[in-house]
Amino acid sequence: MIITTTETIAGYTITKNLGVVIGNTIRARHIGKDIKAGLRSLVGGEITEYTGMLSESREQSLQRMIDRANELEADAIVGVRFQTSMIMQTTAELLVYGTAVKLSPKSD
Repeated sequence: MIITTTETIAGYTITKNLGVVIGNTIRARHIGKDIKAGLRSLVGGEITEYTGMLSESREQSLQRMIDRANELEADAIVGVRFQTSMIMQTTAELLVYGTAVKLSPKSD
């Protein structure tokens, strides 16, 4: 499965648009991580507790989008974008979306 943020893929022609595919996850912050993050924010530096949580959320959302594209028998997903939004004060959604397409190699 080819996944790209661009609208085209070098060496291929998009032969069919299968529609938008979406993957998302909603995560709530953990009180223990909030305490550690609060302490870390006093001394500066990366807040690894949140970096890890966001990384896991991104991978889970991406995999859900890929699974949906596989159900459609897509060859690629183009125009991929990530978006986050706050649901509640301690809860956020990570959404990834793109267009599932069928491809054929370009003939020169």
